[in-house]
Amino acid sequence: MSTRTLLSAAILGATLALGACQSDTEAPQIETEQIAQTESEKANALFEDVFMESVMSSPMSQTYLGIKQDYDKLDDYTEVASAAELERAKANLGKLQTIDVTALDEQTALSWNLMNDQLTQEIEAYRWRYHNYPVNQMFGMHSGLPSFMINQHLIRSEQDAQAYISRLREFKRVLGELEANLYKRAELGILAPKFVYPYVLSDISNVVTGAPFTEGQDSTLLADFTSKLASLELDNDTKTGLLEQATQALLESVGPGFANLSSTVQAIEAQADTRDGAWKLPDGPEFYNFALARTTTTTMDAETIHNIGLAEVKRIHEEMRTIMQEVGFNGDLQEFFEFTRTDPQFYYPETSEGKQRYLDEATALIDDMKSRLDSLFLVKPKADLVVKSVEAFREKSAGKAFYQRPAPDGSRPGTYYANLYTMSAMPNYQMEALAYHEGIPGHHMQIAIAQELQGIPKFRKFGGYTAYTEGWGLYAELLPKEIGLYENPYSDFGRLAMELWRACRLVTDTGLHAQRWTREQAIDYLLKNTPNAESDIVKAIERYIVMPSQATAYKVGMLKILELREKAKSSLGEAFDIREYHDVVLKQGAVPLATLESIVDRWITTKLGS
Repeated sequence: MSTRTLLSAAILGATLALGACQSDTEAPQIETEQIAQTESEKANALFEDVFMESVMSSPMSQTYLGIKQDYDKLDDYTEVASAAELERAKANLGKLQTIDVTALDEQTALSWNLMNDQLTQEIEAYRWRYHNYPVNQMFGMHSGLPSFMINQHLIRSEQDAQAYISRLREFKRVLGELEANLYKRAELGILAPKFVYPYVLSDISNVVTGAPFTEGQDSTLLADFTSKLASLELDNDTKTGLLEQATQALLESVGPGFANLSSTVQAIEAQADTRDGAWKLPDGPEFYNFALARTTTTTMDAETIHNIGLAEVKRIHEEMRTIMQEVGFNGDLQEFFEFTRTDPQFYYPETSEGKQRYLDEATALIDDMKSRLDSLFLVKPKADLVVKSVEAFREKSAGKAFYQRPAPDGSRPGTYYANLYTMSAMPNYQMEALAYHEGIPGHHMQIAIAQELQGIPKFRKFGGYTAYTEGWGLYAELLPKEIGLYENPYSDFGRLAMELWRACRLVTDTGLHAQRWTREQAIDYLLKNTPNAESDIVKAIERYIVMPSQATAYKVGMLKILELREKAKSSLGEAFDIREYHDVVLKQGAVPLATLESIVDRWITTKLGS
């Protein structure tokens, strides 16, 4: 199984399998239980082997998981490595299918189904391996490698420092492999639209600006290495020697690697056009249907998703009009949007003090929510959560906010990153909903709890399904309102604005990739239908363009979680406990939406029978 896929992608799953059937007579029942135990142990050992085989083939995934075996290496991005991942997936699927599923206990049967579908879809996805843009304004090795070194590669010893230097020496090789991937896509006619390339070139320039590449302050990587080195208790000669080696690696590998990549990006930019949707790619409509199925873990087509979005936009607009009346605003909804976009009361200044105020208040919101968790949850994460601003070298192109999971060994807390590059894109009335989504009770609750679970295999602890994960994040924005938060009506408007944003994603993503909307057409839709700043809107549409289908996950997942909650409330009546429902949703790790429905249905049936 591809670890890079397993740790981050949303994969289409299967329904929950039933456990072993039991006989009416005592002797066969004992025999079946003995078989189930043996077969379940065999299956769980295989799950562990498959996961660790994939992890150990990826030095960078090892680092994410706190493993230091290949701490001095970076991943392989060649076609040979990609083909090897495919063969490994086929071999592991063959091993998995030797397991007698009818003899598995319920939890192991669920794991079997999830792994079977992940491996099957990984094999199917090989056909589409070039249908992406490996450098863009959202992600790619040009920004991902520096971010990885800064945020993941800890230096706690001289050996760790040497490993950091060795990884710097790997940059030229990895960036060269990235160039080869870009040229291959260009041959196939898979080119990011014109607007992408200036962002990428800017990010590259940011990495190689400053010492030792140019005059001025230390570049971002040299500053990072120097700062981490300073915390070690080493003699000055050793520190000086390490710093000289790092500087040499930057000059001999990092600098030339990025210079070559910059030339390649400029050459490919000259071939690019302004067509924006996935429809333009080879077999584009078929690819987009595949992407939608993978992202939403449903069988809904683009038209269905588009229409759900339109209906949700209409509903949320009506709720916003109610708040507009509550605050005494005279005008229509579009005028109210313009008021919230432009009135200075809703924005902190574009200063270091304004940015720090935002971080401090976001932290206070999360701390307050921590104190209220007992009324909503039975299980809570052990890992801590911190709030940080996005690093300067990538803040111009990075998303508005995002979450980074904690290290499994506790060496690194979970992190809510707020992008404060443009404070006019971060209204304070949305601060509450953003903090709940990215932090608590949102991504940190779900992701940290998942990787701390006992009794489930690692591929489930660290895997992901975007519809589930982002659906939970959006659900977590609503949850605090139900316990009396969002007391300021403008904050509640901000919550609705965030939900509206996700509803509009259903419309614009399918509009761009299935209905052939232009970038400008999608931007105009958001300008007319949301209160967000134009800079925010442009960045969002450009994100949807380079990540087909990803934006549809949020609302689809939230609607399913709410639908299942209402189903449980209706079925259980007074026996319904919100804390138990959240336990049921969270304590299996991320799962496809159909699997989540099966899990909730079984819980309801069990509760009714008790």
